[in-house]
Amino acid sequence: MDTRYSLKEQLLKTIDDDLDLPSLGGAITQIVQLSTSEDESIRQLSHFILSDVSLTQKILRLSNSIAFRSSSNQVVTSITKAIFLLGFETVKTCALAILLVDKVLAGKHAEFVRAELIEALTASMLCQELAKHSQFDHVEEVAIAALFKNMGRLLLAAYEPEKYQEVMALAKEENCTPELAARKLYSCSLSDFTETILEKWNIPASIIHATKNRPSGTLSPAKNKQEWIQQAAEFGEASAQFAINTNSGEHLSSKNNTLARFGKAFNLDMPKLDLLIQQATTETTALKANINLFPDPVEDKESSYKQLVESEQKAKDNILAEFALTDTRIDEIQITQRHASGKPYNSAALLLSAIQDVTEIITTGNYKLSDLMLLILEYYYNSLGFRFITLCLRDTQKNQYRARTSFGKNSAEFQKAFHFPITPSVDLFYLAMEKDSDLLISNAKAPKVFEMLPQWYRAVLPDARSFIVLPLVLNKRPIGFIYGDREFDASEETAHEEIRLIKILKSQVLAILNTK
Repeated sequence: MDTRYSLKEQLLKTIDDDLDLPSLGGAITQIVQLSTSEDESIRQLSHFILSDVSLTQKILRLSNSIAFRSSSNQVVTSITKAIFLLGFETVKTCALAILLVDKVLAGKHAEFVRAELIEALTASMLCQELAKHSQFDHVEEVAIAALFKNMGRLLLAAYEPEKYQEVMALAKEENCTPELAARKLYSCSLSDFTETILEKWNIPASIIHATKNRPSGTLSPAKNKQEWIQQAAEFGEASAQFAINTNSGEHLSSKNNTLARFGKAFNLDMPKLDLLIQQATTETTALKANINLFPDPVEDKESSYKQLVESEQKAKDNILAEFALTDTRIDEIQITQRHASGKPYNSAALLLSAIQDVTEIITTGNYKLSDLMLLILEYYYNSLGFRFITLCLRDTQKNQYRARTSFGKNSAEFQKAFHFPITPSVDLFYLAMEKDSDLLISNAKAPKVFEMLPQWYRAVLPDARSFIVLPLVLNKRPIGFIYGDREFDASEETAHEEIRLIKILKSQVLAILNTK
């Protein structure tokens, strides 16, 4: 270490020189600042995840793991449905965890960094379980606070592994916290370092405040939400170590100490604590397995545990596969091949799966209109290989048809420009709505098609080569349409079964709009 700098200054300098960390900080900021109070947030989170192929695959794989799978046992192929099933905050936290693993673990001292990441994930999952029993509403951000709480140790492990070892060795030798050990060895506060990093990443002040510990001693029940989140984040960190090694007898005293500090605050006793740990451990194990956080295969406890978990999961999957009542095979809804236009070969199977999912959600009645519409657009987008898709509805106040919800490439930009007057005109969109006729255009540049495209459309989407228009007509009155396009001609034939399923999914949209 350069003696001209303190350990904190040296770490900050090293991190600033790492090209991966600024992009990680920007990505973390984007996700953390999404709020469940805004309908737009689900669309933004979906788009963020879908922009990263690796992140998309890991979230979908996690959604289909035993620990997270829905009771319906349907395979999840949509990020929006993953958010429906797992919950907005769970997907957001998992996405943050995956980003941390991908960016921080790569190329760093894997053993130490992995240990800190596993502790952070475990603490976060413990807090998610604890939040389910909170007397306060909207405390889900505690999972993010717990995930970031050991950021100082994590980055110390990544960039100064020798000093990390010294700090952890002293902490074990003197039975003190790594925070105290770092202060003794290097006059460095890891919690202050955590705060500095989170501030650089523009993490909200409420989450940064939640990473700080409460005064020592027995904690009383929190007086407000912010105090509860702060207590819970500390509880998650304190419980993570013995939650990771559940069979280790040496952690009994740590569990007793944890109950002495947090038992009154959270109404916990030993059986409740053990149940909380069991629930959180199941989800943590699934997360670790699906984001490649297990160590390389070696003969150690962790690797043996992974093998045990994988064998148990395989056995359960085999039983479910043998007896489950299902008419959709997993391999039928995986996209393996596409036509030159981008449309999947198995569009019919994908559309059928989409219809089943939407039917299930409508039956529960537990959905927001905007969220379900976004999900349906994503299903059309995936099933038919679109570049951009939007729901365009009549806006009587502005006397125009206007895109309300969109999905795909440059969707925000396209949506903003996708509007035109209600005043009738002789073009494809008005005629489709007037006749209630579904249109599948395979070549938008064909003369007879091109001459019927309005000027606003040519200006907004000049590179669309094939598209679909599905009019939405209620009680013989047009209310809008669904539009989806591709950047390539669609020379392949559209099978009768695909057309039938496209229309069924559209009828579901009409049914939803008619009842909401």
